[in-house]
Amino acid sequence: MASKQVSLQISGMTCAACATRIEKGLNKVNGVESANVNLALEKATIHFDSDKTDVEAFEKKISDLGYGTVKSAADFQIGGMTCAACATRIEKGLNKLPGVTKANVNLAMESAHVEYTPSEVTVEDMIQRVQKLGYQATPKSESKQEDHRAKAIRKQKVKLIISAALSLPLLWAMIAHFQWTSSMWIPGFLLNPWVQLVLAAPVQFWIGKEFYTGAYKALRNKSANMDVLIALGTSAAYFYSVYKTFEWQFMGGHHGTAELYFETSSVLITLVILGKLFEMLAKGRTSEAIKTLMGLQAKTALVIRDGQEVSLPVEQVIVGDLIVVKPGEKVPVDGVVVEGTSSVDESMITGESIPVEKNPGEGVIGATINKNGSLKIKATKVGKETALAQIIKVVEEAQGSKAPIQRVADRISGVFVPIVVAIAVVTFLVWYFFVAPGNFAEALEKLIAVLVIACPCALGLATPTSIMAGSGRAAEAGILFKGGEHLESTHKINAIILDKTGTVTKGKPELTDVITDALNEDEFLRLVAAAEKKSEHPLAEAIVNGAVSKGINIPETEQFEAIPGHGIRAIVDGRELLVGTRKLLASRNIAYAEAISNMEDLETGGKTAMLVAIDGAYAGLVAVADTIKETSKAAVSRLKQLGIEVVMITGDNQRTANAIAKEVGIEHVLAEVLPEGKAEEVKKLQAQGKKVAMVGDGINDAPALATADIGMAIGTGTDVAMEAADVTLMRGDLNSIPDAIYMSRKTMSNIRQNFFWALAYNSLGIPIAALGFLAPWLAGAAMAFSSVSVVLNSLRLQRVKL
Repeated sequence: MASKQVSLQISGMTCAACATRIEKGLNKVNGVESANVNLALEKATIHFDSDKTDVEAFEKKISDLGYGTVKSAADFQIGGMTCAACATRIEKGLNKLPGVTKANVNLAMESAHVEYTPSEVTVEDMIQRVQKLGYQATPKSESKQEDHRAKAIRKQKVKLIISAALSLPLLWAMIAHFQWTSSMWIPGFLLNPWVQLVLAAPVQFWIGKEFYTGAYKALRNKSANMDVLIALGTSAAYFYSVYKTFEWQFMGGHHGTAELYFETSSVLITLVILGKLFEMLAKGRTSEAIKTLMGLQAKTALVIRDGQEVSLPVEQVIVGDLIVVKPGEKVPVDGVVVEGTSSVDESMITGESIPVEKNPGEGVIGATINKNGSLKIKATKVGKETALAQIIKVVEEAQGSKAPIQRVADRISGVFVPIVVAIAVVTFLVWYFFVAPGNFAEALEKLIAVLVIACPCALGLATPTSIMAGSGRAAEAGILFKGGEHLESTHKINAIILDKTGTVTKGKPELTDVITDALNEDEFLRLVAAAEKKSEHPLAEAIVNGAVSKGINIPETEQFEAIPGHGIRAIVDGRELLVGTRKLLASRNIAYAEAISNMEDLETGGKTAMLVAIDGAYAGLVAVADTIKETSKAAVSRLKQLGIEVVMITGDNQRTANAIAKEVGIEHVLAEVLPEGKAEEVKKLQAQGKKVAMVGDGINDAPALATADIGMAIGTGTDVAMEAADVTLMRGDLNSIPDAIYMSRKTMSNIRQNFFWALAYNSLGIPIAALGFLAPWLAGAAMAFSSVSVVLNSLRLQRVKL
């Protein structure tokens, strides 16, 4: 089975019922494993078996259901074509790419226009295909390629202006009927029913066409949505008014005034269009995090081609290219330094404000900023393989995924519209036969108010807008939730297991103590560092780095011998040094009794002590420790304040583990646990009824991360193990853990608020409208405001302080 994933942009959805219908339809397609439709993003994400189905089948299904898919388009300048055969060859090559719907190559203009599905194929893929065919493709200015959402917003604004211009005179004429406005001047012709009909018709059938179209598609597929309610309500008001106009003209009533509701239908449509516009603008703001991340990407790269420095769009950089990065410029792609020395600001990835020194052989991450020196790098990852592109992908998938709580809204919206229509009909009958017997106009007004106030738009937006805003804000703080379900589940966590090495501690040993009476401390450390210089052991590296940081000049070693499990032997400046364990000195009959007390104290403090003998006599000792991160203690304290039980797990001995745990304030310690045993410890806590999060480096802790209710991989830069965990903490700071839990809790609280307001509008609005206390145009305004208020409430998550 060839499992694949594709995302399609969908047009024509108006409410949660639309999203639910498309989702059900796609899930019925043979070969589809799962389909998720996000109303706020107007996007469908489909997991499928590519041996059984393809994207064309999904597009056809969406079309059959009455909706459309939005294609992206790219234009290229093509170089190297000489005849029609060249154009045909490029055209065929592009059309064979998966995800390309249509490619046209124009020989005379030396250009290509390609329509494609972004989740399946990228601009870089097209450029590389053209290059493989022996030609050059240069993307034309992206400013010419219009965002479909921006286009929809502009179209909505035009419709609103026209609709308002035609509806205001009708509203003016209606207001003039009230006693308190009897002195208001109104042009006489506006009271003419035929004039009102002419003003209302374009609003009803041109501006309101989308509601009729949507209602028809819904009913054709044996379901109902917001469009059905709007179409029913406005049509009832409009066609009743048309009937009254003809009655006024042909049945002798033209000497008086007709009882018309043209302003009701027109103002309702105008208010719905206004609400939709506000909703579009607000929804656009929920994806600010993605736009911010994309804005970090470099636009061009200075590439060495044929010995010349050439400025190229970053999309044209290929693996293996040599790139010059000057001071102050962004690193365009992930790569390795081959020449030059500089410091690079990696704060956008790691959160560390101090620039990192970069020398030949060291890696650099795309979108980080080169500070003071010129670098020449070799591209290792380009396009969608770069660290930043992977981060953007994780955030996009999280924003497009569906949290389990969304199923509640889906179930409600599935039955909501038919129930509302039934309530509206009952309201009409009660008013017509009992409350105001025979008064058709008044009964109709109550029916319209009920239909309009009950539109379930807000219900469909309650969850996805919160998930988008919450996951986006978390991403800005370096916390990547892999899906809406993980963002939801994290708030339930009440126990956390922290891996010690690299999580609570820095994961890199450092020299902490030097104790000697035989020599001057610097001279002693000079000899020991020289002896350890040729060792590959991490503890030896810590000693050498410690000496270098003190400015000590380390001499060359004359002889070197590693003694496995014991230590090392070396000759430095003609002197024999032994550095290692008690067993090493004991095997050479060297007395070290005076060091025992110091060694035990150091080991109790979580340090690794090494004895040193020079020329057959004990000379002192050095201690190395994997030091605790500066933020670990504060982070553990925050987790406790959130009511979470904190457990530390490690393969180290009990004495060292207890020392580290005590320093950061952790009471529960699991020591001497092998990697394969960590998952068992997770299960033991789960057996106690706890919701457990495991925090590790995402690689050797993979079994435990997978077993836990929520797995959190903590790491930095390109080493982040995104596949190993449900949540990736980009920054090596343990404070990201309480931040992630806090963000999850805030998001879930926000979703519950949205549900409350969405249901409150309907639950309170329907009886108020049915009892006759709500005019149809007020019902329309309230309905529009409900959607906007839900989206604006979700946007508050973008201001959460972490």
